[in-house]
Amino acid sequence: MHIYQSTKKDINIISRTMSDLYPLIFKSIYKHKIWGGRKLFSHLDKDCSPGARCGESWEVCGLPSDDSVARNGALAGTSLSALLRDYREILVGKALYARFGNRFPLLVKFIDAADDLSIQVHPGDVLAGIKHDSPGKTEMWYVIQADPGATLIAGFNRPVSAALCRERFECGRVDDILNRHAVAAGDAFFLPAGRIHAIGKGVLIAEIQQASDVTYRIHDYDRVDANGRRRALDTDNAVAALDVGVDQDCRLSYQNILNAPARLVHCEHFTADILACSETVVRNYAFDSFVIHVCVHGAYTIDYGHGRLDVRMGDCVLIPAAIESVNLETESGSRLLECFIV
Repeated sequence: MHIYQSTKKDINIISRTMSDLYPLIFKSIYKHKIWGGRKLFSHLDKDCSPGARCGESWEVCGLPSDDSVARNGALAGTSLSALLRDYREILVGKALYARFGNRFPLLVKFIDAADDLSIQVHPGDVLAGIKHDSPGKTEMWYVIQADPGATLIAGFNRPVSAALCRERFECGRVDDILNRHAVAAGDAFFLPAGRIHAIGKGVLIAEIQQASDVTYRIHDYDRVDANGRRRALDTDNAVAALDVGVDQDCRLSYQNILNAPARLVHCEHFTADILACSETVVRNYAFDSFVIHVCVHGAYTIDYGHGRLDVRMGDCVLIPAAIESVNLETESGSRLLECFIV
């Protein structure tokens, strides 16, 4: 655990820089995948190549391999990791900086599945820490758009054992024990580490997750990559990571209300709400955490006291912990995810 203690020098830095921070939007980091499509371009107006099979757009990420870079305001061109080193608890909150240090704890992305993703599972903190020196990967999905008949996989459709799972994984007959869900825009799912899952073709989602890129692939439909090679499976690690518990109710239920947040999920790794706005809404964030907005419909303007920021569908905004209140102004209506850690 990282323990941070303020010094007089630190306090001087904080007093000098608190007013420098503002809501931040970062440059998208694009990931081309064999199952990717074109909805990031057509639906979210991302500037990835319109002809490319772009599967993912990472919007807020502080991993060493993929460090988001700010694109708005005076701090444009500054990486998220540098912002965290410079602003510390002013950016993320005192308790979170003490807990995570200079590691940003979340990763936010959009995923476009033009084909089925591999069936997979993510490890929890203990296994990921031992094997990969990484946090685990608990995540949630919000469906932005889904083609007619689209589905996704989350959990098992019956009680299973690790031995049965291994037998099905190794013989390629895993699909008939999986829980397949029909999906539409507005559906949301919670995927704690250890839950088997896969996004089906025709689904565009927003994903909020722990800051980890560790995945154990179980089944990949015998696909080959650009070089004609099948992508590797990881049965042993998948079985070790798998949660075979019978509690597989992972579709999230929430109230469709206007101008007030509805809770989607609360866990030790993150909390996420959905907020539909039809008028100006005052949001008080007087708690010890940053907040991330994920705009999944419409557009709005953030008035944060000493400035304004226009936000449109497909934008993700990091609101520093030092900003305790904002006004969200919209004329045509908007829908956004609010994510934080408390």
